[in-house]
Amino acid sequence: MESRRITVGDRVWAVRVGGNESRHYVLLLPDAGDPADVYDQVCERLQTSDLRTIVIEPADGLDNAAVFGILDELKVPWANLVGTGTGADLAWQLAARGFGRFMSLIAADSGHPAAPGADGAIADPTCPPVEIPTTLLATKRLPREAAEASGRHVYGEFRLVPVDVADVAAEAGHELATEIVLRTSFW
Repeated sequence: MESRRITVGDRVWAVRVGGNESRHYVLLLPDAGDPADVYDQVCERLQTSDLRTIVIEPADGLDNAAVFGILDELKVPWANLVGTGTGADLAWQLAARGFGRFMSLIAADSGHPAAPGADGAIADPTCPPVEIPTTLLATKRLPREAAEASGRHVYGEFRLVPVDVADVAAEAGHELATEIVLRTSFW
């Protein structure tokens, strides 16, 4: 994967881009504290499926405006959105507030911000619903019972996939890649 440094505003972001030129992009947002190469095996599988991957390395301060700026700099008109942990928190916000910019959402370890989490707390009751096809991976950090509540906040096809691991990117990359390919395919 090619590493790039992209400036948005007054910040510089590390971005890894890989795969053949394609109109099918997958934007992957890792969990806080994950190493830069956490998605490398997932990206290899996605690139075999003719998908171009973009991974924004974990950094404090990454928000909607920064992600939109990075996509603009890369000249990516739309992408399929993937996030795990805190990356999934941001992915839900992006999908809810970036209508027309994202084709699908695949989230792991974190449900919709307006739905009660595993601890019963609601992170953001003002978060709008997501209006794109969405796959949510229920994990040990987000049990199925808590994950099911996110379905009420998805105004598109919603798929819930239980995966019995604590860290999807590290322990179940092959399953994550499969779910991404399924969600990005138009068949």
